[in-house]
Amino acid sequence: MNKLVMIGSLVMLGVAAAGCNKASNTADVTHDVAVAQADKAKDVADARSEEAKNVDDKMQAVNTAAAKGDYTVAIAKADGNYKVAKEACEALSGSAQTDCKDRAETDLKAAKARAEELQPKS
Repeated sequence: MNKLVMIGSLVMLGVAAAGCNKASNTADVTHDVAVAQADKAKDVADARSEEAKNVDDKMQAVNTAAAKGDYTVAIAKADGNYKVAKEACEALSGSAQTDCKDRAETDLKAAKARAEELQPKS
């Protein structure tokens, strides 16, 4: 009995497979190909658009990180220059020392103001 069911199934499968090899109407095939090409073009355009957005987002993040880094370096440099200048002022005495320290503080404020321009805008 199982052999009979198996043979019958194979015959049915063979008949079904033979029907699949029949050529379709040329107009239907042309239409289906055109639809598939349009779908492909849309999918590719969507993928490119999405990836361009991802790249733009990542570039913006990189630019922001670079600006933050530039700011941090500028502040560190300004603080370091101030400490060096202030120590150099110690070699002076009286009003010369006071003037030297005032110039160092003025330079520090100016350097920090320039550094603020490097801060990324939120």
